[in-house]
Amino acid sequence: MRHPARPPVRGRLAVLLGISLLAARALAGPADPFDESRMDLKPAPATLLKARHTGPYAAGSALSFTAAIKPLDPAHDKTIRLDTSHKIIEIAPGVQYSAWTFGNQVPGPTLRARVGDRIHFSMTNRSDEIAPGSISFQAPMMHSMDFHAAMVSPQDKYRSIAPGQTIAFDFTPNYPGVFMYHCGTPMILEHIASGMYGVVVVEPREGYPTKVDREYVVIQSEFYPKPDPQGHKVDGKPVYVLDTEKVKTKESTYTVFNGRYNGLVEQPLVAKPGERVRLFVLNVGPSNTSSFHVVGTIFDRVWLDGNPRNELRGMQTVLLGSSSSAIVEFRVPEKGKYIMVDHHFANASQGALGLIDASGGTPDTDLEHHNIPATATPTDAQAVQGKQIFEGKCIACHSVGEGNKVGPDLLGVTRRRSDGWLVRWLKSPETMLKSDETAQALLKKFNLPMPDQGLSEADALRLIAYFHWFDQQGKAMKSGEH
Repeated sequence: MRHPARPPVRGRLAVLLGISLLAARALAGPADPFDESRMDLKPAPATLLKARHTGPYAAGSALSFTAAIKPLDPAHDKTIRLDTSHKIIEIAPGVQYSAWTFGNQVPGPTLRARVGDRIHFSMTNRSDEIAPGSISFQAPMMHSMDFHAAMVSPQDKYRSIAPGQTIAFDFTPNYPGVFMYHCGTPMILEHIASGMYGVVVVEPREGYPTKVDREYVVIQSEFYPKPDPQGHKVDGKPVYVLDTEKVKTKESTYTVFNGRYNGLVEQPLVAKPGERVRLFVLNVGPSNTSSFHVVGTIFDRVWLDGNPRNELRGMQTVLLGSSSSAIVEFRVPEKGKYIMVDHHFANASQGALGLIDASGGTPDTDLEHHNIPATATPTDAQAVQGKQIFEGKCIACHSVGEGNKVGPDLLGVTRRRSDGWLVRWLKSPETMLKSDETAQALLKKFNLPMPDQGLSEADALRLIAYFHWFDQQGKAMKSGEH
């Protein structure tokens, strides 16, 4: 009987070796996603181009321009353009702010990519021109781009370029995450506070481990405006510029989501009951922390810095320092409007509020939560700022038309007291209590002296503008005695 021919010894050894290698790989588990041998650590030098960009200030299929982020573009090579511009934007009702931008908007457009993609980036410093339909009073200046998602030489890629110059460079995202980009030109603090920031979302090579129904970008940032010393106006409204002193001491006037005071209340993020939502959350700062929270749900998954390897489960709040980020996922449990808020409530009172609207288009309901009343907002810039001061410093002790609390109800106060008296009282209540009979009568009635809040005369006048505004609303409420 003839037996089948046996393979030669060398062939048998090769087969056995192949089986052994497969077994070893199986035992070793999946490939290391952070294997440096797969990373691009030698990018080509940046180039300065002679031609300047014209037309749109931002371009590229991988860019999203609103809170609703587009799905990942599957192309490996992604070409994007983010030009700089100076323009007037409205950061709160009636508050026209002189901003510096990427892509002619604040925040700048969102870039979405995947680990291993090749990003072809270019930028023209167009601060020496005015975009169609825009207004600017700022002089042209040097700008640059700093991508936190890139691993490159800052001296080469993030160099400052002059108005009219164009820079181009490539980079490869080596790590997944939610990364900030911003202008890196000194003083960096002032460039970020003027609006030069945005986000890069980098997915893992294999994608996210969960499936969701909705994806949105939420970017928190601070503004430090002051009236323009030059007195410029737009449509009769005063222009505001960066207060370079307050930005150094972190005395923000507005803390906002996606570039606008209560902007995500005016334009809520839409969802349906039962849906799973993924938020890409970035705290730009430039200086303060955020305690991000969504009222009425629990974060099922939190990936710190947007990296699924950094996973936490069942979180109520996510603490984010300046330039820190997270991906948060949660289920919308039932019909309703879910309030997004910075649980540092001083920040929330400055405008860090938003809504996830899963009401199905039902009429607005009372959204009051944790001393943040759902009241109307004045449009006059002084009154808007006064409302913010009131909600940050006064609301714990005073109401407007809801009766006395620790202190008196303030509805009608401008009809009972002169502006001069109110200025003196707000600036220095301790001094007033020594000699003013009305102040002494208030102390006798409420049995608690009003604390000195350290208000400047300008802040006192902003509060009084707010008092005049709500007194002019003509609401049929019983006013308290003051």
